[in-house]
Amino acid sequence: MQAKKLELKVEYTLKQNMLVTNSKAYAKQFTIGALIKKYATPNNFFKADEKLNISGTAMSLLLPMFMNKTIFRGAGFLTKAAVGLVSGKVGKSLDAEHISAIFNSVKGWFGTRKEKKAKKFIDYGIPPDSETY
Repeated sequence: MQAKKLELKVEYTLKQNMLVTNSKAYAKQFTIGALIKKYATPNNFFKADEKLNISGTAMSLLLPMFMNKTIFRGAGFLTKAAVGLVSGKVGKSLDAEHISAIFNSVKGWFGTRKEKKAKKFIDYGIPPDSETY
């Protein structure tokens, strides 16, 4: 009777531990990090961007502001208005693929550095004044 009671208690604790472990694993599926890893992939961004053109809309708003605040800072009203219209039209035509290609090309300019040539070890032989000569 005592052996059966002990066996049931061990079985009960094993099931309890397994239930806690499984419930933690289930709850981890719905954390912010897990949801980002699952749904925030580049393919999903490209699919959403094809439907809604989010990147084009964002660039049509941000590009004129960026151009007028940096490059055309001292320009007059007409120049800023023209830049705003042109860069807004250009921004609408950009999609996620174009933006990622531009980003990769700019990253390539700054990312690659020329490797320095390794200095070769020049062996001149045993020096004439050494003790092993």
